[in-house]
Amino acid sequence: MKYVSTRGTADLGRFSDVLLSGLAPDGGLAMPESIPTFTSTELETLRGLAYPDLAFRVMRPFIDDIPEADLKRLLHATYAPEVFHSKDITPLTPLGDSELFILELSNGPSLAFKDVAMQFLGHIFEYVLEARGEQLNILGATSGDTGSAAEYAMLGKARVNVFMLSPHGRMSAFQQAQMFSLAEPNIFNIALEGVFDDCQDLVKAVNADADFKARHDIGAVNSINWARVLAQAVYYFKAYFALNLAPGAQADFSVPSGNFGNVFAGYLAKSMGLPIGQLLVATNENDVLNEFFSTGVYHVRPAQRVAATSSPSMDIGKASNFERYLYLITGSDAPQTHGWWQDVGEGRPVDLRGSAHWDAVKASGLTSGRSTHADRLDTIRRVDRQYGRLIDPHTADGVLIGERHQRPGVPMVCLETALPAKFEETVQEAVGRVPKRPERFEGIEGLEKHFDVLPNDVDRLKAYVVEKLAGKG
Repeated sequence: MKYVSTRGTADLGRFSDVLLSGLAPDGGLAMPESIPTFTSTELETLRGLAYPDLAFRVMRPFIDDIPEADLKRLLHATYAPEVFHSKDITPLTPLGDSELFILELSNGPSLAFKDVAMQFLGHIFEYVLEARGEQLNILGATSGDTGSAAEYAMLGKARVNVFMLSPHGRMSAFQQAQMFSLAEPNIFNIALEGVFDDCQDLVKAVNADADFKARHDIGAVNSINWARVLAQAVYYFKAYFALNLAPGAQADFSVPSGNFGNVFAGYLAKSMGLPIGQLLVATNENDVLNEFFSTGVYHVRPAQRVAATSSPSMDIGKASNFERYLYLITGSDAPQTHGWWQDVGEGRPVDLRGSAHWDAVKASGLTSGRSTHADRLDTIRRVDRQYGRLIDPHTADGVLIGERHQRPGVPMVCLETALPAKFEETVQEAVGRVPKRPERFEGIEGLEKHFDVLPNDVDRLKAYVVEKLAGKG
């Protein structure tokens, strides 16, 4: 399988190449040259497979440059019950008899859904770097959960350093403590004076400097990394088969959405032939994506207009992976996608109203909804009272939008984002008690914190990376 950029036709190489490269040289995102599909008969052969074996079947067409036996070994090492505290890895649990289901994605090391993909990245990075005799310096941005998931996945990886940017003062106390309490020689936490979009823009700016990127072996773990999206697609298959539906019957999915990576993974699974009906893009007050799917206009919001909310991991005004979706909507028209993103970069909206592209959006099965602080408090409270299930505020956004769009006789799978312990202040506000946390995280907020505050300046960030790498000798 070869890979191309969403903004050009240049050959980006094969899976291992795009794994290490992050952004394409033209600023676009890596996409496979084509998307293989399963026939209905082939889908049935996936039913009942253990998670690592299902992951192999879903991911193998996209990863054909790694020997089959090695890829299987890496997937079995990644998706182990002792890592995810469940033999199912991503269990599916019903909310009573409501036909609503919670896909549990937060049983991994950092208690967030991003562990599912990030643990795979840790293993596959180590394998590819060892085979090539190379080092990688990961530069990432997090609105809360990517950072801790990446850092936990890369602990002890001798060939990998992690430089993780987060918006200063914009994460929960638990999220900050998870990241900043790590005193590891290959982990560097940067609290940026800005919002998540500023962090994301700096990562892209550094990646766009081809000379700096090459000299300092810069890579990415954000959902701009294709391997992240691919690994996340697997749990849509796992959830669908766990529903035990008749062959070909549809299931709907509601996905809390900020940077569009998680829901795009669902769109990838649907494009591969999984019978997904609706894919719901559940947003908070930062509803750029909801605005697009409601009106056909995608208008990026500047940092000063990104609200700080009680579902902070979704406080994003510019969704990176949305570019991949628009690329597929155009029929893989890279020049069109590039033109749209030039407009976005210059502050102009992408306006699809009345176009064939808007017809393609409406036919794609994606729709959306918006939740507020009051909504998520009410949803957390209701789900706790009615079903005895405590959920975090992001998952509450997904449950609420799932309820609003539920179709009779069609199961609605709501993707869990994190354990409620990561957002205990909001959960306590909703239900009047502090959620339980795993014993290993007791008292984490009181641990010494290791981070540096930097201004929103790309040159200062580059100098920081150079300085820290030089200090490692």
